[in-house]
Amino acid sequence: MRDLVIVGAGGFARETAAAVRAINQVRPAWRLRGFLDDDPALAGTERAGLPILGGVDRMTEMPRAAAVVCVGNPRNYAARQRIVARLALPADRYATIVHPGAHVGAGSSVGPGTVLLAGVVLTADVAVGEHVAVMPQAVLTHDDRVDDHVTIASGVRLGGGAVLRRGAYVGAGALIREGVTVGDRSLVGMGSVVLQDVPPGEVWAGNPARRLRAASLDELIVPRSMGS
Repeated sequence: MRDLVIVGAGGFARETAAAVRAINQVRPAWRLRGFLDDDPALAGTERAGLPILGGVDRMTEMPRAAAVVCVGNPRNYAARQRIVARLALPADRYATIVHPGAHVGAGSSVGPGTVLLAGVVLTADVAVGEHVAVMPQAVLTHDDRVDDHVTIASGVRLGGGAVLRRGAYVGAGALIREGVTVGDRSLVGMGSVVLQDVPPGEVWAGNPARRLRAASLDELIVPRSMGS
């Protein structure tokens, strides 16, 4: 078993801790050490039965431990990418967490630092990059490509050959038509039906989805607290 530290202490982080525990029930793989979070109000407290070990920079004091960065929400969906850059760890220091209730089909790949929660399905020949968050019950179908630092919220459905570019966020229950590309850092609102390509750096929502506005700088700033 290898030590594992979860960066962040919000909802996604606690869901990831639950997934790690589910993995260990099937086959012991990880010793969960706790969470790292820069919010000083969390120092010395616990979340989901695990201690807050300190701020993110404490990762340098644990050179043998694996890490997984579990932060980000629709208001701050670039946070994970920025924290990974701040940590500057090699790829082999990152854990890949696949809940035992997820399915990774033939020919599919999942990069380091990525989390697949319960009920996620990758049907066949799906490529998922590094530090991707895939929430429960999302379905990615044949030949989909998900670049690094993407967030896929619960219940999302991607048609065959869809592409989510680096740092994109797809809200809960959204449907992405086959062959459609969602551009770098763009956000698709929850419940949206996306029938055409979404350019980089834009916010789209609706049925059918339409452009609402450019993604604002405020949405791309890492907050003091990293809770999701």
